[in-house]
Amino acid sequence: MNYEEIKRQDMAKAEAIVENINRCKSKYVRYLDSRPITDLKHMINTSCALYKDNVAFRQKFDRKGDFECITYGQALEDINALGTALIDAGFKDKRIAVSGANGYYWAISYLAVVCGVGVVVPLDKELSEDELAQLTKIAKADLVLCSNNMKDKFSKIKKYTFEEDLKDLIEKGKKLLEKGDRRYLDAEVYRDEMSILLFTSGTTGISKGVMLSHGNIVEDLMASPTVLKVNQWDIFFSVLPLHHTYECTCGFLMPLYKGASIAYCQGLKYIQKNLQEVKPTMFLAVPAIFELLNKKIWQGIRAKGKEKQVRRLMALNRASHGMLNSAFKDITSVFGGNMRMLIVGGAAINPDILQDFRDFGIMAVQGYGLTECAPMGALTPDHYPKNTSVGRAFPGFDAKIIDKDENGTGEICLKGGNVMLGYYNDPEATKEVIDEEGWFHTGDLGYIDREKYIYITGRKKNVIITKNGKNVFPEELEYYLSNVPYVAESMVFAVDAKGGEDITIVASIYPDKEALGKDMSKEEILELMWNEVDKINEKVPFFKKIKKIVIRDTEFDKNTSKKIKRFSEENKRIDF
Repeated sequence: MNYEEIKRQDMAKAEAIVENINRCKSKYVRYLDSRPITDLKHMINTSCALYKDNVAFRQKFDRKGDFECITYGQALEDINALGTALIDAGFKDKRIAVSGANGYYWAISYLAVVCGVGVVVPLDKELSEDELAQLTKIAKADLVLCSNNMKDKFSKIKKYTFEEDLKDLIEKGKKLLEKGDRRYLDAEVYRDEMSILLFTSGTTGISKGVMLSHGNIVEDLMASPTVLKVNQWDIFFSVLPLHHTYECTCGFLMPLYKGASIAYCQGLKYIQKNLQEVKPTMFLAVPAIFELLNKKIWQGIRAKGKEKQVRRLMALNRASHGMLNSAFKDITSVFGGNMRMLIVGGAAINPDILQDFRDFGIMAVQGYGLTECAPMGALTPDHYPKNTSVGRAFPGFDAKIIDKDENGTGEICLKGGNVMLGYYNDPEATKEVIDEEGWFHTGDLGYIDREKYIYITGRKKNVIITKNGKNVFPEELEYYLSNVPYVAESMVFAVDAKGGEDITIVASIYPDKEALGKDMSKEEILELMWNEVDKINEKVPFFKKIKKIVIRDTEFDKNTSKKIKRFSEENKRIDF
């Protein structure tokens, strides 16, 4: 079969997916304006044709300067030029790693590689020199495209190109294009072959290579904006690292598919400053960021002595379905003044925080995904939010619960065109998670309600099993602890009880020193925490009760996604 016929079949498949979405009668599927796309090259080319003069990227290239705007048309010129130069340099069909800070050059490097050069391998810039060298070796990467500040970390790797060299490559590529070089423009892109190799950064300490195809990504892109509206005038605020598939698919590729704009934050300490400068409308983040912003909002309200007044107004706004949104303009100005949508993913969030933001007049929802699902598995519909749910599966996708207990809780399994091709060079591990019917076994535990909303209760590998066979989900107890104002972070685990009678549930806590309000001894902090833990123990059965508290002097050891490493012996210390 020749390439033209293959692409005709790909388009027929994409059109069938969109047609199936448009036939969906579910009240949750509201936005029927997805366009069929066969692959990421087709996506970016058609977006640039539709939205040529729209701003695609906003970035401060000079740390003290203003945000500069780059249109879709300008971006496509740079992508095509860089891709042409890479092919001319001999990297056709090679694996090319991309690493560095979020920004325009990361974005066009990723797109140039994946849209006609070879396989893109996004790497975490926070990894050590040795770890980066090891992953590039495992991935068999022939080249690394990276930020200027990554020079030292890539000193052990022979072939790498820095941001300053990228500009020269782009100029070289433009000259080649002017001379009629079409090797990149006409490069063949195959929808269902491995095009992206991602390394997970889980809390288990074992990094796996996840093989994704163009098809995995574009099926997510076509299905997900049917339950949550994305406009071409939206401005996405990009904070999370782009090598994570959550930010890459949802905060980078999604806005480009819909003709929207991406504004790159200069770094975590610049979040509030950049929000005021960019005035974005969409913000994707992990719970820690939204929790911090929520905390600062309430600190400001309490400092003015207006908490009771604000809470009454919030209740009225909720009852009137947003009729009083304008009353909260001063409060929501922390987001720049135009924010309309907050999307949280990556971990569990206190549902009260989501409700706070919605009562202030900003829609806030949860999503659920895994690297192995490119990553979107579910998303909360923007017109039918449920605070405690991570959302529903998209049209054309499916979710189910297996091995249910007496409460209907079991392992969450997902199915759809977004499920990965498999783990790189590990067919046995692939068989363990993808069954013969194509269901991906997530390892997450939860349940699905009558309206098909998914709820997560814990991680299968994290479950603590008592000697009586009872299951204790540490995430449940950690959630209760997160509601304690004096707790900054916590991790729940089990140790063998003395005498071997049963296990002891331990809560290791890093206190929020600012919330404590004054210097306190460890003994005083421990007494304060026991008062709060006793309240938690009153509402859980005996086998779930926390029996020991450890007060930490330092934050927990985390991975680069800022998730606490449960396997870490340092995090399980009880001798502080």
